[in-house]
Amino acid sequence: MAADSEPESEVFEITDFTTASEWERFISKIEEVLNDRKLIGISSGKALEKGVYTTGAWEEKSDEISFADFKFSITHHYLVQEPSDKDGKEELVEDALPLPMQDLLCMNNDFPPRAHCLVRWYGLREFVVIAPTANNDGVLSESKCNLLLSSISIALGNTGCQVPLFVQIHQKWRRMYVGECQGPGVRTDFEMVHLRKVPNQYTHLSGLLDIFKSKIGCPLTPLPPVSMAIRLTYVLQDWQQYFWPQQPPDIDALVGGEVGGLEFGKLPFGACEDPISELHLATTWPHLTEGIIVDNDVYSDLDPIQAPQWSVRVGKADNPQCLLGDFLTEFFKLCRRKESTDEILGRSAFEEEGKDVADISHALSKLTEPAPVPIHKLSVTNMVHSAKKKIRKHRGVDESPLNSEVLNTILLFLFPDAADKLADGFESRTSPTAGNNPPPETEEYNLFGQFKSAPSDSLTYKLALCLCMINFYHGGVKGVAHLWQEFVLEMRYRWENNYLIPGLANGAPDLRCCLLHQKLQMLNCCIERKKARDEGKRGSVSDRSPGGASGDTGKGGDHSGDNPDKEKEVGKSWESWSDSEEEFFECLSDTEDLKGNGQENGKKGGPKEGNKESVNLKPEGRLHPHGKLMLLHPGEPLYIPITQEPAPMTEDLLEEQSEVLAKLGTSAEGAHLRARMQSACLLSDMESFKAANPGCCLEDFVRWYSPRDYIEAEVVDEKGNIVIKGELSARMKIPSNMWVEAWETAKPVPARRQKRLFDDTREAEKVLHYLAVQKPADLARHLLPCIIHAAVLKVKEEEALEDISSVKKIIKQIISHSSKVLRFPGPEDKKLEEIIAQIMSVEAIIARARSLKAKFGVEKCENEEEKDDLQRFVNCLLEQPEVSVIGAGRGPAGSIIHKLFVNAQRVAAVPPLDEELRRSGSSEERRLNMGVVSDFPPPTGREVILRTTVPRPAPYSKPLPQRMYSVLTKADFRLAGAFSADTTFF
Repeated sequence: MAADSEPESEVFEITDFTTASEWERFISKIEEVLNDRKLIGISSGKALEKGVYTTGAWEEKSDEISFADFKFSITHHYLVQEPSDKDGKEELVEDALPLPMQDLLCMNNDFPPRAHCLVRWYGLREFVVIAPTANNDGVLSESKCNLLLSSISIALGNTGCQVPLFVQIHQKWRRMYVGECQGPGVRTDFEMVHLRKVPNQYTHLSGLLDIFKSKIGCPLTPLPPVSMAIRLTYVLQDWQQYFWPQQPPDIDALVGGEVGGLEFGKLPFGACEDPISELHLATTWPHLTEGIIVDNDVYSDLDPIQAPQWSVRVGKADNPQCLLGDFLTEFFKLCRRKESTDEILGRSAFEEEGKDVADISHALSKLTEPAPVPIHKLSVTNMVHSAKKKIRKHRGVDESPLNSEVLNTILLFLFPDAADKLADGFESRTSPTAGNNPPPETEEYNLFGQFKSAPSDSLTYKLALCLCMINFYHGGVKGVAHLWQEFVLEMRYRWENNYLIPGLANGAPDLRCCLLHQKLQMLNCCIERKKARDEGKRGSVSDRSPGGASGDTGKGGDHSGDNPDKEKEVGKSWESWSDSEEEFFECLSDTEDLKGNGQENGKKGGPKEGNKESVNLKPEGRLHPHGKLMLLHPGEPLYIPITQEPAPMTEDLLEEQSEVLAKLGTSAEGAHLRARMQSACLLSDMESFKAANPGCCLEDFVRWYSPRDYIEAEVVDEKGNIVIKGELSARMKIPSNMWVEAWETAKPVPARRQKRLFDDTREAEKVLHYLAVQKPADLARHLLPCIIHAAVLKVKEEEALEDISSVKKIIKQIISHSSKVLRFPGPEDKKLEEIIAQIMSVEAIIARARSLKAKFGVEKCENEEEKDDLQRFVNCLLEQPEVSVIGAGRGPAGSIIHKLFVNAQRVAAVPPLDEELRRSGSSEERRLNMGVVSDFPPPTGREVILRTTVPRPAPYSKPLPQRMYSVLTKADFRLAGAFSADTTFF
């Protein structure tokens, strides 16, 4: 058995030669992609229109394939075109050449300014590229290149694909491609030569023609004529300084605090360097036939002035330094700082014994004292001293970040009422309307609602601009911390002395604005309430309007203005409210005694039961009669009461309140407590109504307060008369309704005796504490929307002077983008950086427009028609990659460009004596200089396209297109050839 089983246990290795190899699998994947992309079969399409490669849309679709473990990307590039079935059928009938071969001979899209390099070299509208996926990978060895070429050749043959297929070889930076295109009985090979050093015989047209003809190897004699397209490119780098209109800011003056050309409250604009670095002039001869011109190593007919086509493109400086962009970037950097104000300034910064330091810390306090304080003018000494401070890295303890002149200038700008006080005396500062101008209703002004910033005439907006300038020019983050400390001190000073803050709209905080602006508005509300109360104590109520004292535009304020007959009564009630309110807080028991027993009875009994006792109560806190309504039971006129204004709230308080209410839960007890909290204002209004209308009932209150909850209907009474009968709405009749409970709880107490709904003292202290603890980073976060708002307004203002359509579109995009990002709290840094980058790009475009306008002398042009043409030309240079010059070298723009080159040549030339000698021998120089006129430098780039149609490889073969593209620059030489052959018998 052992002997029998031994041969069975042997393993025989079977080699299956039907299994696909890695190479076959690679070819199969290429074919699969070509099938998926529907690139198999006959390629059809109409003839290309002129310029379609530049104006049309290009698309690309990529897939990943691998050869063993080496990964390639296979990308399909194509020009988006409308399908044309009819043309396709005609081509089938005519048995035309594959479309790519037709494109090789098309002259309508030579030298496209913005396209894939293969489009520029071969004029193709569609092609597929196989390239190594990794950037550092490259197909270097000849055997691998040949293997890939074989792969694409087999794939094209198997699929019948007529789209050219290219393989990228060598290092990626060399942009070396080899490829193939196959059709029925025809094939085009795409080959390339790339050299660093140019052989001398290929630097001119005659040498290139020789290599083209030898490569074709056409057996015919004479050879069919070769058509040529030639482009010479000249670069102008030496722009004259006087062509650049932007005056750089005087840094020394700004450091010293002088605010001449660049005021506080205005953002700077413009580039500090010329944003246009180069001008590229391309002179083109689009259709030439061999033998028409001479261009060899000793002579050339290619004179740029004589070129039939000129086109220009501008070289833009990479990230030119622009003032507005620098301001925004530096301010945004503040958002990432971690230090607090105390850490930056040091606790001893304002506690030094030195007199100067004390003066600075109380700069605005001194301005608000009765005695006028002279503001010393800036001196050279101060400027030098301040400049040294800025340059010095380690500041001494006894030096403050901002000198007194700069600080005084800023504080007077922020608080103009302080300057009024210096001139007119103490009382002028107390004007309640200082800086509160009615807001202009314009689209630019209302941007603050979209950006959640602040109105452009507000204190917050001005503060943001001042901090932005200080951060850039006057001490950086230390200067910001110093000004903020002074600002907080000023806010407390105004609160304690009842001075309204200028530059803030009256009324409750505007929730459309940033939180910091809301806080300042809240503080102003507190100052207004406190001021009204304090003036009431002094008996000075009659000196001001009854509506103005309330601060908020509520029921009391509205109606007092409408009824002047009641002004005296309102004034009296305000005075008594002011007095009694303090009395209520200080002496609770006395106030309770004033209410009398009648109120208790009125509360406990129903409306009818308590009528007699209630009517005996003296009505208090009346504003004026309603006019239409009468009380239901006593039948007396219904009086509108003086009510307390609801407490103004900022968005963080609203959020806090909503969180508290949400935490109460859905239980019955929680719901009841939530309703009680929400009905504080309702209860106050009910008490005021009861005090103003003794003997009233809930129906009376509802008819005034919420008319929709009192339903009236016509009914027929016993006598047959139609009468109107009313009743409360269904929701008011729900058992244990909050309104009914509140009405039963409410006592007839006028607003002046009620507990305040809005505790201005507590709220003001909360705001002041909030301001005091803000770090410079927090401040920058709060004010960044204001800075972006200001930057957008500045850009719009500058764009209006230039009228660039593309910039208008970008500004709309910036506004739309900013509205989405800034509307929510805590926007991401990345999104904010994107907005700033967009604004910087617009600033650079406008700076480029101004630079070009100055260089082309648009403003100096006297002929209106020429001026319009030049303006259009400049706008096109900004928006298009390359612009044709109308009239070439003889048109208005062409003559200016010619002068620019002539001036640059003169500047670059040798001293005047040698220049004269050079001019005298200019004709010889021209011959030696390959025909380039002395007005122009030697061409930076030479591009030549040679085309012909010849039979290859035999005289009886089908005539097929041949093309060679050549580009020659200072350190680069490339030949890209597409050579077709008839494969029917070969």
